Amino acid sequence: MAEFFEATAGTAAVERRDARRRLGFGVRGFADRLFALATLGLGLLILSILFGLALALLFGSADSIQKFGLRFVVSTDWDPANDQYGALPFIYGTIVSSLIALLIAVPLSLGTALYLSETAPEWLSRRLGFLVELLAAIPSVVYGLWGIFVLGPWLRDHVEPVLGATLGFTPLFRGPRISVSMLCAGVLLAIMVLPYIASVCTDVFRAVPRTQREAALALGATRWEMVRTAVLPYGRSGIIGAIILGLGRALGETIAVAMVIGNRPEISASLFAPSATLASVIANEFAEATSTLYLSSLMELGLVLLAVGLLLNVAARVLVLSAKRGEGEGR
Repeated sequence: MAEFFEATAGTAAVERRDARRRLGFGVRGFADRLFALATLGLGLLILSILFGLALALLFGSADSIQKFGLRFVVSTDWDPANDQYGALPFIYGTIVSSLIALLIAVPLSLGTALYLSETAPEWLSRRLGFLVELLAAIPSVVYGLWGIFVLGPWLRDHVEPVLGATLGFTPLFRGPRISVSMLCAGVLLAIMVLPYIASVCTDVFRAVPRTQREAALALGATRWEMVRTAVLPYGRSGIIGAIILGLGRALGETIAVAMVIGNRPEISASLFAPSATLASVIANEFAEATSTLYLSSLMELGLVLLAVGLLLNVAARVLVLSAKRGEGEGR
């Protein structure tokens, strides 16, 4: 009889334990489902904001699209007095100023990142890294004011005469020299995107396994050969992502560029000439739009800029994935 009661008590205890386990798994399962639904909702919220923004720009630019069609993106006319609008000068200015920025910022950023991650002592690397990141916290309008009063006159008086004397045989460096120009905007953008590229590249280089560095050095490689064969190939996808991030920052910059580029809706081969970008013309003229078609054309400029940004992100994703496949094959 005692054995019977002991067996019954043991069975009851097992059943209670199993019930508690089922209850616990049920609670955890409900929490997991709730978490999955919450994250799904947040993801869909981001997509809905993107689609809502695109639809708002599309509906806002309906009049311009209906009147000009595809001619809007290839026309060089921008004449609000006669309601004639074309986006090509601004697309040209956006692309050229961003390319100038990347040509200057990428080598400087890579050099800074390599110094901070490979050469500088730890105490100096932390302090310099903080100062580099601090550049990203400076407001755009402050960059613009500095560009107007310091950078522009310095380029006009010291850099552009040298470029004109040595490279004046090319159309890029001909023409009158003024302090507001495409070159000034490109240099200012380079300074603004440098901290983004440098910070990301520094983190990428620091993520390279120490054993990979030590293996290269053990085989007799110099420090530069170690960086070239072990660090740079390993971080190739991260470097591409950092460059695309900087390019996206340059494409969308508004206030600083509007203050130093000159805001002239013309295409000129000379980098010394004033120009305009998609973002700068929207900022400068949106408050002055006096007709429905004028406002619609500015909205279509925003739509074009959004499309450029989306295409940039798609291209970045493709480049990063191809770089990762190349790294995997290389290993």
